[in-house]
Formats: sequence, C-alpha cells, structure tokens
Amino acid sequence: MKKLFTAAALIMALGACSGQQTNTQADPVNINSLGKSEITEVRAADAMPLYPKRGKSIERDFVHQPPMIPHKADYKITMKKNGCMSCHSWDKAEKRKATPIDISHVKDEKGSLNNQYYSCSQCHAPMAENKQPLVENTFSNN
Repeated sequence: MKKLFTAAALIMALGACSGQQTNTQADPVNINSLGKSEITEVRAADAMPLYPKRGKSIERDFVHQPPMIPHKADYKITMKKNGCMSCHSWDKAEKRKATPIDISHVKDEKGSLNNQYYSCSQCHAPMAENKQPLVENTFSNN
C-alpha cells in the first residue's frame, strides 16, 4: 500500500514538472483612442420626458399590476437605504402628499418595508410622455 502511494505521488510530481508553461505575456491590444476620432455628425438633443401633473395617473391594465411612478425615479436604493421611502413610508406619505406603500409590501403594523419588496424599481417604472421612441421598432404583422 505504501509503495502504491509513493508511486502515485511520484507520478503527480513528474506531471507537475512536465515543462508545460502558460504564456505569461499577453498579446498586444490595438486601442484607438476616442480622443483621436472626429465628430462628423451633430444631432439635436432628445426631448425631455413630460411627467403627468399631480393627481393624474395611468389606468392599470390588470388587477394586480404595479402602479406606474408619476415622477422621475432616480432615487438611490441600497441595502441600507431606500430613497423611495423618504416620501412613501406610512409616517411620511400624508405630509409629503404621496401615495403610501401598499400593505402587501410591509412586514409589521409600523409599516416597515418587507425585504422582498425593497427594490421598488424592479416592478414600478416611471411614466412619462416621451416625444421620441425609446426603441426603434420595425415590426409589421403582414
């Protein structure tokens, strides 16, 4: 048994020293700097999105559809702080004239946010009237 282990260790040691080495030098990369290219076309800026006036919202298409956000929604959401809750928490919503979060999103009677619903933008999206299509569409049903 001892001879078997010794032979296996010797074979592994010889295999490790087989002389095969990885290439330590990377191939050169050809980089074209953005600073050297010329801007040949100038286009007008995209139209600013128009958010609905206070009190107006989009009708929901189905029963449990998450409501759209009627304002710009670039609030920071981290594991420690949810920017949406600065207006939409139960204790601040009335004072800020905002819609409080739904009871389905809380875990206790104080209105503490359930961690399953912490990332608001996963389901809720801002609603805005964009003058320009966001994605080019060439669909035809013919």
